[in-house]
Amino acid sequence: MTVTLLLVILLGALSIAYGVVTARQVMALDAGTARMQEIAQAIQEGAQAYLRRQYTTIGIVGVVLFVMIMLWLGIGVAVGFLIGAVLSGLAGFIGMNVSVRANVRTAQASSTSLAAGLDVAFKSGAITGMLVAGLALLGVAVYFFILVVLVGHAPNSRPVIDALVALGFGASLISIFARLGGGIFTKGADVGGDMVGKVEAGIPEDDPRNPATIADNVGDNVGDCAGMAADLFETYAVTMVATMVLAAIAFPADTLALGMLYPLAIGAVCVVTSIAGTYFVKLPANNSIMGAMYRGFIVTGILSLVALLPLTYLIFGTGTLTVAGASFTAFSLFLCGLVGLAVTGLIIVVTEYYTGTDYRPVKAIAESSVTGHGTNVIRGLAVSMESTAIPALIIIAGVLFSYNLAGLYGIAIAVTTMLALAGMVVALDAFGPVTDNAGGIAEMAGLPKEIRVTTDALDAVGNTTKAVTKGYAIGSAGLGALVLFAAYTQDLAYFSANADTFPYFAGIGTLTFSLTSPYVVMGLLFGGALPFLFGGMAMTAVGRAAMSVVEEVRRQFKEKPGIMAGTERPDYGRAVDILTKAAIKEMIIPSLLPVLSPLVCYFGVQAIAGKAAGFEALGAMLLGVIVTGFFVAVSMTTGGGAWDNAKKYIEEGHHGGKGSDAHKAAVTGDTVGDPYKDTAGPAVNPMIKITNIVALLLLAILAHS
Repeated sequence: MTVTLLLVILLGALSIAYGVVTARQVMALDAGTARMQEIAQAIQEGAQAYLRRQYTTIGIVGVVLFVMIMLWLGIGVAVGFLIGAVLSGLAGFIGMNVSVRANVRTAQASSTSLAAGLDVAFKSGAITGMLVAGLALLGVAVYFFILVVLVGHAPNSRPVIDALVALGFGASLISIFARLGGGIFTKGADVGGDMVGKVEAGIPEDDPRNPATIADNVGDNVGDCAGMAADLFETYAVTMVATMVLAAIAFPADTLALGMLYPLAIGAVCVVTSIAGTYFVKLPANNSIMGAMYRGFIVTGILSLVALLPLTYLIFGTGTLTVAGASFTAFSLFLCGLVGLAVTGLIIVVTEYYTGTDYRPVKAIAESSVTGHGTNVIRGLAVSMESTAIPALIIIAGVLFSYNLAGLYGIAIAVTTMLALAGMVVALDAFGPVTDNAGGIAEMAGLPKEIRVTTDALDAVGNTTKAVTKGYAIGSAGLGALVLFAAYTQDLAYFSANADTFPYFAGIGTLTFSLTSPYVVMGLLFGGALPFLFGGMAMTAVGRAAMSVVEEVRRQFKEKPGIMAGTERPDYGRAVDILTKAAIKEMIIPSLLPVLSPLVCYFGVQAIAGKAAGFEALGAMLLGVIVTGFFVAVSMTTGGGAWDNAKKYIEEGHHGGKGSDAHKAAVTGDTVGDPYKDTAGPAVNPMIKITNIVALLLLAILAHS
């Protein structure tokens, strides 16, 4: 075990080294004119000011939870929580810092060629991606090494399991704050700025006369970059933890260490394959930017598949394993990994179909814009609902195939393999805000139109990659939450079977989660309502933040008439400050909803009908959150992406182009879709998992009571 863990840690460190070396290469590039650098500096300052205030607020909550966990579960578990929280925040902070420095270099490189702009933007995304994967893998592997090898705990002991669960909780807590707060900021700026700038004043997007322009560019980084980095860090770490916990509970003693090490080994090998894949992202002869992205992703997937087979046999050998009643071989686990990679590829293809400008859904929304704002919104909502069906079928097929191959552990390995590609996926996502910012800098700095054409081409692909990676994040979160639910049921059965050691669970018996129980039905309905309530609160928060921006931009236009004439400079900092305060204020209550709901569900039912009913209701609540959360998140993110690209499709010259009635209707649809795809939908992703993590922590706390 020691040698394998050390190799995992070494390969995790390799991704950090890649990020450092590549960051130096990008930062050494030309940052453009003095005006470009001035704009980029304003974006950097705004993003850093926001994150400092956000992390200060989160830190207060984190300190309180750290003390509570230490008192309830001990210092080892509390340190696990601290590691998850700090590394999740660090992943977001690093991602944002790379993005706000690469944007101006991408704009400058775009003045040379499309290939040069693509190279800089993708490299900056790859830095974030590899650092996210490396930090997540190192966080779990190093702390597991400390607990098992240095401290001497048994791998399946409660101190180890509880510490790993707490690490996942720390990552989830930071992720939901970062996702929601960043989303409120970015969409408050985007929606508010567009409503006054585009609709009322009739000025272009990213026009330097709009006081919300800098805030909008700041928002791209704190929402799409820092938020997604923290989100996928959390998904990666939590899935690793859930798989290891499942193995610790279900595997027999002679193969237990192997079952816990296997997901770490998959992550380590895929770090190498992801780094290799980044070198294949080069603009082809046909200038297909998306083709270049897919080539890197496909190479990563193929290399990962090739490496997975010998890795699996190296760990498990050629014998048959029996785990929790399921018998399987190493080849069965390899096939589960293949299922995970297939699910990833299919979700990406389906998401691109629903959000890409070359396909029916986006073209249909654009066409519906010709007849007005209402028909645009109707068609966009229809696409958002329709887009959930095929991903659901893909997830269903993935669950059935992997379960029949290797039981619950097979599902966990399928999800682990999906998330082992997180480095490359985050690279694709972080590419988006960099190119978006590059276009904004080109517009505000007054660069030649041909440069803006190049950055617009990169930005259009960036919109698709952001939508694709959100689909990936949600699909993996849904499957990962199923693994967490399996860990909940296995943990509950373990405590119940060992009631002599854990007296709180005496008399619980075997729980069936039968629909004949009113408490199970109640739990399903309660859990099913949470994503809708959470999404509604997030949308409301964006609306309120946007209203404050609208009022501020209108005020500046009224009090400073020279802004529109170009003789007065807008007060960009004022809009950034207003949004920062609004986002921090608005994120608190929705973020605490998934943390407190499991506690309310369990203790509420337990007080009425006893412990067994409470645990059944809580388990049903987790299932309700997983099911409706998946559909809400997919619908919002895919529908919002389709609305956005329908607007860009019209701006390319279709249906009258910019300034036409169809374009005005498409702007309305995009305004609705923005908080859908960049705030509420993505934030449901960590919300699904944090409810399950809190349930696992609750079991641990009750076991120690």
